Amino acid sequence: MTDADVEVAIRSDPDAAPVLDQQWFDAAEIIEPSSKAAISIRLDKDVLDFFRTNSERYQTKINAVLRSYMQHELRKARK
Repeated sequence: MTDADVEVAIRSDPDAAPVLDQQWFDAAEIIEPSSKAAISIRLDKDVLDFFRTNSERYQTKINAVLRSYMQHELRKARK
């Protein structure tokens, strides 16, 4: 297959990732991760067990859930 054949196949496949062309790279932006603060928090044992058994990076998942809740509440407050 030529590069052109591959590109046509990718563009016709609805499950394929988009072709990363120069336009995509020009629109991309670098997002630096925010700094983390080490804290002590008390969680229900079953909640902690759930996150620990479902992910090696359970602290990151807990942070993502809390961030999602925070963003939801901030959007709600703006209305």
